Amino acid sequence: MGSTAAYDLAPLGQLLAFATLIAAGPLLWWRQRSRAATPAGRLRALTVLTLFLTFDLVLFGAFTRLTDSGLGCPDWPGCYAQSNPLAAHDEIHAAQTAMPTGPVTHHKAWVEMVHRYLAGAVGFLILVLSALSWKHRDQGAISPWWSTLTLAWVCLQGAFGAWTVTMKLFPAIVTLHLLLALGLLMLLAWQAQAYEPKPLALSAGLRRGAWIVFALALLQVALGGWVSTNYAVLACSEFPSCQAGQWWPAADFAQGFTPWRPLGTGADGGWLPFAALTAIHLAHRAGAALVFTALLLFAWRLWRAGPEAQRWAVRLLLVAAWQLASGVSNVVLDWPIVAALAHTGGAAMLLTLLSFLLARLHQAR
Repeated sequence: MGSTAAYDLAPLGQLLAFATLIAAGPLLWWRQRSRAATPAGRLRALTVLTLFLTFDLVLFGAFTRLTDSGLGCPDWPGCYAQSNPLAAHDEIHAAQTAMPTGPVTHHKAWVEMVHRYLAGAVGFLILVLSALSWKHRDQGAISPWWSTLTLAWVCLQGAFGAWTVTMKLFPAIVTLHLLLALGLLMLLAWQAQAYEPKPLALSAGLRRGAWIVFALALLQVALGGWVSTNYAVLACSEFPSCQAGQWWPAADFAQGFTPWRPLGTGADGGWLPFAALTAIHLAHRAGAALVFTALLLFAWRLWRAGPEAQRWAVRLLLVAAWQLASGVSNVVLDWPIVAALAHTGGAAMLLTLLSFLLARLHQAR
């Protein structure tokens, strides 16, 4: 790994070809299903399809991180300057022989490269969506600048994906990579709702409440990303207490929340102390309690606002219950991958659901 260049663009053409080939399947399905639709209807269908595949990509990205496959290929965009792990078999085999449990193995390399292929396919779908949005910009749906922003956003997301590898899982970069992926979901959700307006008229107080819950949820997801990228999930091994029956054990918040530092390194350049990991975990627990309380209060207020608002209350409560169950399972079951993926998926679903709700509230105004 040490002699491998961080960037080698030689396999870029083949990687783009792989991504286009993968994206061709969903595009052909979309074209067949939406032939009779209006241009706005076709754009909405493509946006929803891209949203669904982006959600899947977020989960696969979490799987890549949780299986320690983020450095399965130590360079970018290819794998040892090759477009696939088969072509890089000798280099991967040498790295795996030298470190059998290290960051580079054949399995991890395939997980990492499949993630890159899928990310490229989603990027191609967004490129097509942007091009069609400009082509049909006179159809009176939504501004094509929305899809252009989404295209720029996914390019930025790709850059952070590259830095995730070349900066060796730097926690701040990995967390921002996750947040940008979730931001992509929110952008697509807003656009999908804009193509099929369904205004939801609520009081000014409930509209403010929706934005407050959204802001709290976004902050909490950022905290969750910080927990995961610092491997602080098991800093508390009990629930509702944290360690050895203590609800608030020794915690080093200054070290834990030093934003710019390498993985496992403290602010002083030494090893990150366990008390710092405990602080990160405790902050996420406190944030979870705040967000869960806010969601309960907001759902109660929605329930009193009429039948349509009640449906949104039920959806939010179901996602909140999912997050509570999967979060507790991560602790008491020693962070099984299924529970970790469920927790990431619940966070993505919550932010996407709130984005749909905010879009409908905006339409009502």
